[in-house]
Formats: sequence, structure tokens, C-alpha cells
Amino acid sequence: MKTLAQQMAVYNAYHQNETNKLTHFVGVPLIILAILIPMSWPSAQVGGVTITAAMAFIGVVGVYYLILDLPLGALTIAAILPLLWAAQLLASQGTATGWTAFGITFIGGWILQLAGHAVEGRRPALVDNFFQIFVAPVFLIAEALFHFGARGELKREVESLTVKSPRLAAEPST
Repeated sequence: MKTLAQQMAVYNAYHQNETNKLTHFVGVPLIILAILIPMSWPSAQVGGVTITAAMAFIGVVGVYYLILDLPLGALTIAAILPLLWAAQLLASQGTATGWTAFGITFIGGWILQLAGHAVEGRRPALVDNFFQIFVAPVFLIAEALFHFGARGELKREVESLTVKSPRLAAEPST
């Protein structure tokens, strides 16, 4: 498994433009919210507690983030939990409301993302490696920390590993 810095460097290569980065700060959470809505319907009782597929998914992805970097993973999970709560709330309003909210947030999120990539002049990282979709949330949390002067060593490592060629062919982040 590649390190967090290696994975972020691949993602970073596709996100050099500040406008593109800003569109992702809205678009990525909208897409996460969208995906979690239908995942909030399937559920199972575990020890008297209802666990939805969305909860299980966030649990698995959250463990992955914690393995990559404990503090950054914890902050990423903390940022995703309100989206999980909102998804569960929307899903509980019924399938018509849930699917409508899914459509609006999913399409809106992708419109923002693609507009940002049009400004950057570069296709999304997940086109070259679908796994990059899982790097986006942790990347955004790290970017926010970098903006406020935190995690400078990680920022320098990511920047040193980032290939800035416009013809970059991203290698798989497995």
C-alpha cells in the first residue's frame, strides 16, 4: 500500500488550480452525501443496534484513513459524520425524497467537480485510477490543514512527490 503522501501526490497532480480545489470543497461532500443516501436504506440489526450499509461503508473507509494517518483520518471521519447523519435523515423521508436528494446532490456535486477540472484543463484523477475517489476526502482535509499552516512536513512531502506535467499518466494507488 502506498503511503498517504504518495497517494495524495497523485491526487495533487490533478488539482493544482485553486478554483478547481475550491469546487472540490463543495462537490466532494455533495457526492459523498448523495452516495450515502441510498446506502442508508439497507440495514441489519447487530446486538440490538441498527447498522446501515452507509454506516458500514464509512466504518471501513474510516479505518483505511486511520491506517494512512491517525490524526488526519480522525479529522476526515469527523467531517464525514455530519454527511452520514444528513444522508440517514434524507433516506428516512422516503424513497421519493431520498432519490430526489440523491439526484440533486450527485449531479450538482459532479457539475462542480467537472467545472473545476475544466478550469484546470485536466481530467479528474479517478478517470486514470478510480481508487483516487477515496483519496479525495482525506486530501481536502489535509488541504484545509495546509491552508492554516498545519502539517507542513506532509505538505512538503506531497509537493516533492507531485508530478506537475500536464501529460501525467497516474500510476495505480494500490
